[in-house]
Order: sequence, then C-alpha cells, then structure tokens
Amino acid sequence: MSATDAPEKKQPGAGTAAEAGEAAAGPRQRSVRVVMAGLMVAMLLAMLDNMIVGTAMPTIVGELGGLDHLSWVVTAYTLATAASTPIWGKLGDLYGRKGVFLTSIVLFLAGSALSGASQSMDQLISFRALQGLGAGGLIVGVMAVIGELIPPRERGKYQGMIAGVMAIAMIGGPLVGGSITDNWGWRWSFYINLPIGVVALAMITIVLHLPKKRGQGRIDYWGAVLLTVAITALVLLTTWGGTQYAWGSVQIIGLLVLGLAALGAFLFAETRVAEPIMPLRIFRNVNFSLISVIGFLVGFTMFGAMTFLPLYQQTVQGASATNSGLLLLPMLLAMMAVSMVAGRVTTATGRYRIFPILGGALMTIGLYLLSTMDVHTGRFASGAFMAVLGAGMGFVMQITMLISQNSVEMKDMGVGSSSATLFRTIGGSFGVSLFGALFANKVADGMAGSGSAATSGGAQLDPATIAKFPPALKDAYFHAVASGTHVVFFWGAVISVLGFIAAWFLVETPLRGAVKTTSDDAQDETPILADAL
Repeated sequence: MSATDAPEKKQPGAGTAAEAGEAAAGPRQRSVRVVMAGLMVAMLLAMLDNMIVGTAMPTIVGELGGLDHLSWVVTAYTLATAASTPIWGKLGDLYGRKGVFLTSIVLFLAGSALSGASQSMDQLISFRALQGLGAGGLIVGVMAVIGELIPPRERGKYQGMIAGVMAIAMIGGPLVGGSITDNWGWRWSFYINLPIGVVALAMITIVLHLPKKRGQGRIDYWGAVLLTVAITALVLLTTWGGTQYAWGSVQIIGLLVLGLAALGAFLFAETRVAEPIMPLRIFRNVNFSLISVIGFLVGFTMFGAMTFLPLYQQTVQGASATNSGLLLLPMLLAMMAVSMVAGRVTTATGRYRIFPILGGALMTIGLYLLSTMDVHTGRFASGAFMAVLGAGMGFVMQITMLISQNSVEMKDMGVGSSSATLFRTIGGSFGVSLFGALFANKVADGMAGSGSAATSGGAQLDPATIAKFPPALKDAYFHAVASGTHVVFFWGAVISVLGFIAAWFLVETPLRGAVKTTSDDAQDETPILADAL
C-alpha cells in the first residue's frame, strides 16, 4: 500500500490496522529469521564443542601427556559453564543482552584459540575453563535474546530450528571431530570454532539491534561468589563421586557440606540485596517452580540416556564410535519432528500444558522400553525404542524454556533463561554420576565370577581390548553391560515418572504476545532489528 492510499488519520476500524500489521509482518519475519540464523550458529558453537573435542582426546593425550588429568579437560569446561550461566543471565538483564552476548562469543573464541595453541595439559585445562566461561554466556544468551525478540506465543514457529541444531551437534560432532583430528590434527578441533564464531559475531552485530540499557543496580558480588561455590561443589561431587573418590569419603562428604552451606548462605544473601543474581521472587510463580523441577528431572534422565546409549551400541551391538552417533538418528529425528509440531500447535492455539504431560509419559515409556534391551536386541528394535524417547524429549525440551520465560517479567528474562538452563545442567550432572555408579556396580557384579583381572575396569574397557577376550569372557562382559544399561534405563523411567506427575500441576496461563499484532503494537513490543535487510 502506498503512502497516498492510506489516510494519515487513524480510523477506529480494525481493517486498516490489520492491513498495516500484515504489511509490516513480512520484513519483520525475514529479519527475525536472519537473527535466528546467527543465534543458531552461536548455539551450535557451544553444543558442538564438547562433541568434537571428545573425539580428539586420545590424540591430545598422546601429544601433551597428562593422562591422570584428562578428565579435567571436560570438567573445567563443564564447571565454568555451569557456574557462569546465572551470572551471564543477570548481566544481560542489567546491561543489555546484545553487548553481554557478544562478549561471551569473544570470550569463547579466545578460549578456543588458546586451547588450540596449548603446549601442556595444564595450559589446556586452564584455557578450557576460559572457553567454558564463554559457553555459559552463549547458551543463556541465545535463549534470552530469543525470549526478548520473539513473544512466547510466536516462538513455536522457530522450535524446529533449535531442535535441528541439537540434532546436528549430537550426530555431526563425532563425525566432524574424527575427520578433523585424522586429517588436520587435534588443534583444529579448537581452531574450527574461530571461523564459525566470526560468522555468528558478524551476523549478530549487524542484524540484531536491541534496546540499550543502563544498569541502575549494583552487581550482587556476594551472591555470585556463593552461587559459584555451591555450583562448583555440586558439580565436583557428581563428577568425582564413585570414580575418583568413594561416595562415603571425606572429600565427597566435604563437598556436599560445602555445597549445602554455600547454597544456604546464597539464599540468605539474595534476600538482602536490591539486584540479586537469582531473585527468589521468581520462584513464587507456581509454573516457574514446577518447570524448574521438571527441567532438572529431564536433564537427569536425558543426559543419562545420551551417555549410556552409545556405550551399549558400541559394546553389545558392535557399532563403531562414529557410527554410534548415526545410530542415535531415530531419537534425534523424532525429537526434532515432534518439537516442530508442538511449536506450531502452541503458536496456533496458545495451548501448551498438554505437551509436558505427553512428553513425560513418552519419556517414561521410552526409557522403560530401553531397559528391556539385552544382548539379543537388534538395531531396529533399539531404534524404535529411541524414537519413543526422542518424541518425549521433543514435547518437553523447548516447552520447558517457553514456560520458564513466560512465567517471569521481561526485566527478568535473562535470569529466567539462565535458571532453566542451570537446573537442566545440574540435573544432567547428577544423572550421569548416579547412573554411572549404578552401571559400574552392576557390571562389576556381573563380572565378579569371571576370574579375569582384565575385566576389573568394568565399563572402562575399550572395544579393541574386548575384541581380544576369549569367547566366553566376551559373552559374559556383553551380558554384564546389557544388565548395567537395564538398571540405568529402568531407574531413568522411575525418575521420569516424577516429571510426568509434576507436569499435571502446571497452570496454562496465557502466553505473552499475539499471533497477529498491529504495526503500532509491533513497534511497542518488538526489539529493534536492522532496517537494511
């Protein structure tokens, strides 16, 4: 419509407003898609990194040495990511998301470059921690920017993109990591982040224009320190418990006491400051509290499944490390398809409460089906079981973040996003640790009568070593691993039931934002995007 066709004075009828809204919707939607592309590249950076680096670890140890510190290459990254997540979220709320988000990308890229240039294992661990600090801001930054850019009611259109990035990272990570390490050397498993990160940096800088903020409150330094201590203690407890130290050891009990004491002091401190790192008022919202619990339980079961499924596939089903990623396709494709459908339905109807309920039910069924696998289970059957689990994950994964963000005020979008991410991360740490302990004990029990010292490491054995076992010993080990995965998935199903029950208590409050808005509404509520698109 040309400027001469429309009267300057607004008419009370809805027709003119609707036409104006439709005229503005096309360019705005294209702008949002361009921004989303940049955000997805940034998210891919954080999610792909651990997958790629994990494949390169044997080569790294071969060159740098330090086998006894190998676990710290992953632990340092995980610790820094988890501890920094709530701090990045609050900084975005106080000082504006774009600047804070760009800072996290730069920090991640600096850590990647330094990690690639490491000359010793100690240097690599230190630079991985720096990289993890940036990764914490990447993950929460993407979610918070999406939360501010796209109203919850419209966000379902883009859920397929987010699920797609997760699938690409999980499948492509081992493939890309192995290829890079074999052809270019392990240092390029870090350097590969640089060109991808520069693309994300350029896209976000040019295209995304969010309203600038001037931080009025003071940073809650005490809260940040206490929360960091609490998270660090809990992550170390779940990382070391049952592996480096016995669960009843002084070290593990000391970490538990330190974590609980720091958490208690943090909760007290948050009631005494004007701008707390994690405002306790957000937990007064029933939906936010419930979805935080559900997110913790989803992380607990999901990360446990993702850890032990490849182990079962490689050991019992004889898949290679690379192909085991491809064998996860049924789960990941189901997750992506269901997430896309759930998002579209949420956008069209505004209804979302049913999806966490369906997700909890399907995850429970999928995990129970996986618990029935034994040494005779074929790949088709295990793929079908994984598809059921993936469908459940698709109903839950993005909806939990949607409900979290819809349950807080816009000024707390960063805190809401970081809290949801943190609970899922901590849940994953506990899940992997506790399931790992159950698995190791079951495998050890299964091999107790084998009389072979070679099996004393239980699940630590690699496929090359297993291939050299006598047939009887090999068969016993396969049965022990199948028995261990049965226990893991059975208890995963039990934990998933709790999430299913919690989902029934969610209240379906209206989602912010409408599918169709007038141009005036769009100007008032939508962050500014670059005009030159």
